[in-house]
Amino acid sequence: MAARTGAQFLERLRRHAPNLYVDGARVEDPTTHPATRNIAASLAGLYDLQHDPRWRDLLTFEEGGERYAAAFMVPQTKADLRRIGEAHRVRANYSLGTLGRAPDYMNTNVMAAGMASAYFAQGEGGGEPGSGRDFAGNMRRYFEYVRDHDLCLTHALTNPQVNRGKQASELPDPYIAMGIVEETEAGVVVRGARMLATLPIADEILIFPSTVIKENGDRSRYAVGFGLPTDTPGLYFQCREPFDLGRDVEDHPLSSRFDEQDAFVIFDDVLVPWERVFLMYDMTLANQAYARTDAVLHMAYQVVNQKVAKTEAFLGVAQGIVETVGSGQFQHVQAKVSEIIVTLEIMKALEVAAVEGAELNAYGVMTPARGPLDAARNYYPAIYPRLNEIIQLLGASGIIMMPGKADREGPLGAFIEKHLQATNASAEERLKLFRLAWDLTLSSFGARQNLYEKHFFGDPVRMSSALYEVYDKRPYVERIRQFLNRPQPVAAD
Repeated sequence: MAARTGAQFLERLRRHAPNLYVDGARVEDPTTHPATRNIAASLAGLYDLQHDPRWRDLLTFEEGGERYAAAFMVPQTKADLRRIGEAHRVRANYSLGTLGRAPDYMNTNVMAAGMASAYFAQGEGGGEPGSGRDFAGNMRRYFEYVRDHDLCLTHALTNPQVNRGKQASELPDPYIAMGIVEETEAGVVVRGARMLATLPIADEILIFPSTVIKENGDRSRYAVGFGLPTDTPGLYFQCREPFDLGRDVEDHPLSSRFDEQDAFVIFDDVLVPWERVFLMYDMTLANQAYARTDAVLHMAYQVVNQKVAKTEAFLGVAQGIVETVGSGQFQHVQAKVSEIIVTLEIMKALEVAAVEGAELNAYGVMTPARGPLDAARNYYPAIYPRLNEIIQLLGASGIIMMPGKADREGPLGAFIEKHLQATNASAEERLKLFRLAWDLTLSSFGARQNLYEKHFFGDPVRMSSALYEVYDKRPYVERIRQFLNRPQPVAAD
């Protein structure tokens, strides 16, 4: 199949509907259900982009006579990385950067892990090549399967928030967190739950080893990695309350199209076939999997490009408000818009630096430099609330007083047109823009975006601690030591 069309994505979604539950009932057909049909249609549009003549050669690549999505490309050069980055940004522009877990995010994960499949051969019970427990071969074949069918993946990393002060094995039920129950001839049985699966209307779920397993000893039932179809028996997705309220696109321009949904994942004694298992029991191997395969860097590269696109959208909305209401002559307004410009240029510079510092890794994959990506992963969550605030300050009461499309077409429409016009826009044009500003920053959809960005890469405190631990500070300390001990040149008489 290779690079899919939107129609092919929707057809597979109908035939293999994920086990989704929304508002107390199962979603029988995600392509028609009120809570999921619009995001399904939007994802279909995203897949259709890669067949659009304008984008086909950027969003796909040819190999062995087949054409695949660009996120599956194994970069060999910096030019390859630049091309992949540009493709990430084009895809992100489709949703103004609000699809945080668009398919290319997880596709980069399986690409990096698939190329680093040898890493998984080290695990307990890994078996010999050609056996059912050939974990390295399983990882490589899984990458090829996902690539060849252009699948959409979701994932879930963390345990439910029951008691952060205890290990998963110390909770009232050791299977509150998902863990291995038993091994059978057919595969491994898992039970429990994982948080937080974003975009659960996916073809498959990848349970890549968590990076924060904390158990006594080196062996844990919670250290496991595998991939499964989202319609697997016993696998359930309990979704949060939808943000898509069925309103007109003009009134809810983002939430009516791009509510990617979030869910916690329940594994009710789910059988994972051996050929779908990548890792078992080994806590060290599990905790280091993202870093040692460099999957985290390729995923972070996709994210940085997505954040560039999102910040460009913020800048466009902000300047659009300024021009619409004619406030550009005020210095405090200029200062606020300039803050967004600075954020955008910092993110763009970090993306460029990540590519320029890229090197081939141990598996022959051109891998972006970690330093700039770690800087972006720590910087953007901290600055994002300020981007929200700037839009709110620029729009002020205009982001509150926003009659909808039905109001404009109703009996008071003439008054709305007269009193809510702007210096450089009709009432209709002004209200469309301000409703976008509201949906981006103030609606339930916008509030979720704000919270999500704060934790997108993980707990901010842990992120900064991790950066402190991995960043090589020694050359700079040594430079200061040498400076302090450098003899002072003797001044001439």
